Amino acid sequence: MAKFDQIYKDMISEIMKKGLREKSERTGLETSAVPGMHFSIDIEKDGFPLLTLRKIPIKIFVAEQAWFLAGSRKPEDFLRDYTKIWDYFTNPNDVVTVAYGYRWRKHFGRDQIKCLVDLLKKEPSSRHGVVMAWDPATDGLSLVKKKNVPCPFTFTVNIINGKLHMHSIVRSNDMILGFPHDVAGFALLQCVLAQKLNVSPGIYSQSISNAHIYENHYTGAKEIMKRKVKHKKIKLNLPKNAFDKMEKKDKKTVDKIIEDLEKQYSPLPAIKNLKIAL
Repeated sequence: MAKFDQIYKDMISEIMKKGLREKSERTGLETSAVPGMHFSIDIEKDGFPLLTLRKIPIKIFVAEQAWFLAGSRKPEDFLRDYTKIWDYFTNPNDVVTVAYGYRWRKHFGRDQIKCLVDLLKKEPSSRHGVVMAWDPATDGLSLVKKKNVPCPFTFTVNIINGKLHMHSIVRSNDMILGFPHDVAGFALLQCVLAQKLNVSPGIYSQSISNAHIYENHYTGAKEIMKRKVKHKKIKLNLPKNAFDKMEKKDKKTVDKIIEDLEKQYSPLPAIKNLKIAL
């Protein structure tokens, strides 16, 4: 059984049944929200956390992670060949000013991803493997409207007993559209980093400050709650040197990862009319 499907179904059920309901000033839509939600899954034991309760577009999160690892912030630089998901967030110069990969690799004056890899190669037991996307100089704490500020704003990597564990912290998660995509993307990053450091992927954890469902997704959430979990776990088979090739935006590597996942993927039908709340 795909354990992530059951975890997700339980989370959606809790938000719909016990969530706190109020109107969002930003979108004008009601949300049902649970503060401080958390889950963990052992990737090696329980399989890669790719949702099968509804169809998730695999190529988007795979290509997106390569774009992040490359430190890019222009969608025309590789990403648009696979998806236009970031086009809404560009400025007139076609730049995503808060692109995660750019923040990780260039924005703060140091390459956090390179530093992370170097640190854990030299001192695998280090507990200093923290990567930030949130810039306290400009992000949040203001009523100025911006198209985008980081949602998954930091993650921590630890190697314990020969396995690489990742903990992602998310300030705000749209649990119907955003959450499944974010989990698959960061779990892929975890597996790529584990391969780079010659260890196995371990536990992926995600903590969400505000886990919410928008009212225009309530019908979809109820459909998910009705669906039965019956799919087999998915095993991610990475090409050799995936980290090095992805940061160079190697399309063959990205396509191989997409092909591997798609061969194993047999999701339940897509749920229609799930429009993003912007």
